[in-house]
Amino acid sequence: MSEFDFAETLQWTSEAKAKLKNIPFFVRTQAKARIEQLARQAEQDIVTGDLVEQARVEFGQ
Repeated sequence: MSEFDFAETLQWTSEAKAKLKNIPFFVRTQAKARIEQLARQAEQDIVTGDLVEQARVEFGQ
């Protein structure tokens, strides 16, 4: 995904990246930031597909 620089942030699994790509483009940047915030709060170094799903549920999507 060229619009995101995953190297400068947390590590993302390929599954998590694919799930992020399914989020509408106009909220994707905000969603990515919120998902990474959740990961940091959970003291995770890697964003997983499960974490993206957890964020989706928590944010009411």
